[in-house]
Amino acid sequence: MEIKDKIPIILFDDQCYVCIKFATIVNFLTKGKITMVGHYSNFGIKIRDEILDESALEMFWFIDEKRASGGRAALFPLVKSIFSTKSRKTKFGQMDNICSDDCKSAKTVFVRSFTLITNSKKIDL
Repeated sequence: MEIKDKIPIILFDDQCYVCIKFATIVNFLTKGKITMVGHYSNFGIKIRDEILDESALEMFWFIDEKRASGGRAALFPLVKSIFSTKSRKTKFGQMDNICSDDCKSAKTVFVRSFTLITNSKKIDL
């Protein structure tokens, strides 16, 4: 599976309850126009190895033709893509929640939200 064939891509933590909910909402808003990939899936590992650096697991990523944007830097391209991406249906399966009850707490939601705001990175492709 070629990475460029699946662009635009959202790469998210598929072992985090909050991140899975975020990805589900994004998938709903985009009506399947963006490929949703978990960090720990085979395709996610391939993306991390070929495109991203050691900070890949610290945030979610939005990858388009020109760059990979992570965390806070990915929010504007994501919103822009929601309204401008051509219609294309991709399958986003139900994710297994492998986290404990601790990852569903208010503290975890706060920490993950704070991480989103504080982490930001762009990688030109």
